[in-house]
Amino acid sequence: MKSSFLVLICFSVGILLGLFANETPDFIHSVPTVALYLLIAQVGLNLGAHNDVRSIFHGTSARSLTLPFFTIAGTLLFTAIAWFLFAGLNFADCMALGSGFAYYSLSSMLIMEFKTASSGIEIATELASIALLANMIREMLALLGGAFFARYFGKYATITAAGINSMDVCMPTITRFSGSEVTGLALFHGIVLELSVPLLISLFCSM
Repeated sequence: MKSSFLVLICFSVGILLGLFANETPDFIHSVPTVALYLLIAQVGLNLGAHNDVRSIFHGTSARSLTLPFFTIAGTLLFTAIAWFLFAGLNFADCMALGSGFAYYSLSSMLIMEFKTASSGIEIATELASIALLANMIREMLALLGGAFFARYFGKYATITAAGINSMDVCMPTITRFSGSEVTGLALFHGIVLELSVPLLISLFCSM
């Protein structure tokens, strides 16, 4: 929770600095690319840190392992429905925004990188900002709404709502309201979504 507010504060400070800065130093333009490479490396490090992969599947049914794919399908479905509410927004861009699955740092950087080349810096910045805020909101809803999701939609709903954060930030909330027996599934769910984020965003941004 604190990390989400810290990111929001840094985002706001960046906007203010950009508004009041007289000129932008040249090296600033290379920062997004460097940050993107570091975030992708972090994805690999995060996955490699889970040494005992077998523990993910211990006590988890084969049927429940389909949960991340339903999360992806459901998120993209409702993103497509939400597209009708945003007049003038390109469908593929809207789908790219929905493909972050609460991974606000990597998703916004990927969108910024891909859309700058195809649509220009102004559109890319706007889309990246929307992606950042939308995915931060999803994370905070998962953290604050754990009891609600588990009570009215079942124990797997807390995992689905968390997106990729089911394997780290939201894990305490998930185990508290859905039980420790879903820990392995939550970890597997987060890993699958983490791998899907760059694939889906690159796909939609290239359309």
